Amino acid sequence: MADFFEIDFLDVETKSSGDAICVRYELNGQKFIHVVDGGYQSTGEKVVNFINKYYGYPKRIDHVVATHNDGDHAGGLQQVLEDFEVGALWMLRPWIYSKELLPRFKRFTTADGLEKALKEAYSNLAALEEIAIRRKVQIYEPFQGATIGAFRVMAPTRSRFLDLVVSSEKTPEEKGLLETARDAVVRVMKEAAVLAKAAWGDEYFPAGETSNENEMSVVQYAYLNERKILLTGDTGRSGLQEVIDYAPFAGLVLPGIDRFQVPHHGGRHNVTTELLNKIVGRRKEVQDGKTTFSAIISSAKADEDHPRKSVVRAMHHRGAHVISTEGSNKRTSMNAPDRDDYSPAECLPYPDEQED
Repeated sequence: MADFFEIDFLDVETKSSGDAICVRYELNGQKFIHVVDGGYQSTGEKVVNFINKYYGYPKRIDHVVATHNDGDHAGGLQQVLEDFEVGALWMLRPWIYSKELLPRFKRFTTADGLEKALKEAYSNLAALEEIAIRRKVQIYEPFQGATIGAFRVMAPTRSRFLDLVVSSEKTPEEKGLLETARDAVVRVMKEAAVLAKAAWGDEYFPAGETSNENEMSVVQYAYLNERKILLTGDTGRSGLQEVIDYAPFAGLVLPGIDRFQVPHHGGRHNVTTELLNKIVGRRKEVQDGKTTFSAIISSAKADEDHPRKSVVRAMHHRGAHVISTEGSNKRTSMNAPDRDDYSPAECLPYPDEQED
């Protein structure tokens, strides 16, 4: 069979959205399996069953990537590590940098104390580490520039990741009451939104960044079957800017992505008009119905907050065939084996209103 790829975005159907992505590709006659996140702990078995059914009951997974600590991404990977032989686990563990970070923390006097606190704060990743050590799975650091099979890590850089750990709300550092209250207000302001009618091409993305944990997400790029593939996890605006800055060094010509995972389930604090212009292309002047790339959103049917209408609109503005995992798994592929139980995914309709 000729070289192919298939990328499966699994439907993580809970009250909140989650990410579980299975990738299989063939290069020069050799097949590889690459799992990116596994949804919640409760969906881990679904990921395992999916791989067995559609990827031919493999004994080995070549690469497993935990993009970041959040439970809707890292939780289900525990089952994957338990049920398969895994060639490599890729994840960023804040606690292994405790000695380096210690001078930046006032509250801790020993690296051991900081390491313990960071493991507690990033418990989902710590659980994966425990399984990997027990099952003798090698763990690697997916910083910008690392190669994971056919994929190149585009973000985060090591320095930005460490800065995010230090300034994160999850980091075990003392906060004053005023700062804590301010953060709570900012979170509420981020979520509050009223829908308003909007003309074609109008875009509004409010100020306010996504969380530090989301910004820690591992972003991966691959060029397979002459298609540019970008898997973003929950990365935010800073992460996308790192992708843009690093693209020339990775041989990625922007704008222009053929398969684009929309960050953070279609969250509006992860993108801007300017960033999308640079990554997937500028807005079309008129609505012509022509699509030039696929934009895939991992969002649950029961999740009323995702995807945001402003984000779906922005994808349409740039000629995307917009797909959501709401209600069913979705696959994007080239030259991949046929599946009798799959049919073409319908494009999400263009919203005529957006959040204010």
